[in-house]
Amino acid sequence: MRTAHKNWKTYALGVAAIAALLSSTACESGGTDNDKSPTASGTPAPSRTPSTPGTTQPGGAGTPGASQSPSGGSAAPSGGGNTTIAACNDNDLSISTSGWRQDSGQHLLITAANITGKACTLYHYPYVRFGTDSGGPVSPMESKPRAIATIGPKEKAYAGVFVFRAGQETRTVTSFSLGYQDRVLNGNRDAAPLDISLSAEVGSLTVGPTPRVTYWNTDLRAVEDFLFRSGNS
Repeated sequence: MRTAHKNWKTYALGVAAIAALLSSTACESGGTDNDKSPTASGTPAPSRTPSTPGTTQPGGAGTPGASQSPSGGSAAPSGGGNTTIAACNDNDLSISTSGWRQDSGQHLLITAANITGKACTLYHYPYVRFGTDSGGPVSPMESKPRAIATIGPKEKAYAGVFVFRAGQETRTVTSFSLGYQDRVLNGNRDAAPLDISLSAEVGSLTVGPTPRVTYWNTDLRAVEDFLFRSGNS
């Protein structure tokens, strides 16, 4: 009787150990499949920085936050596309001259009208020379505008010239030469200028030794403010 009881306990313990072993093996096998796989949803993927639109460099390499500038042109704005606008030249513009009433001929207004079907930019200030001047062009005033003077078809930009101050030694001219800059300040300086005859309204100019010119501006009122403010007239 004692022997039978001992055998029953041994048998029961053996059955329990086998059952526990089988249960442990099943759980471990299921956990390995879900947690250790390289494609499991719980495994974080390597982080990637998406390419920024409009920043693709030649060859297809995207560089977020950098814009690519075409050779010789200004950089296109972020957002894609080449929006560079060419500098205006003689073929793009019609030039006219005028003055102001009760001004005694001390100032000249140069108006540039775009006569083409595309926009162009008048960079910085015009190169102005009077008569037979063989030296450098007229010096600019402190008149830099808030934005460059880009003009579309039929639009206009303006530049004003302070011609002489009362009491200065002067000379009389009936024409002047006009040149345009490119995107780089003082660029295109050696290009052949265009000869401009003064309009019938102006007739002739009395030019002093230190004339000055404003920057190109699409706002006529701003040009007048620079031209007539204290110290410029």
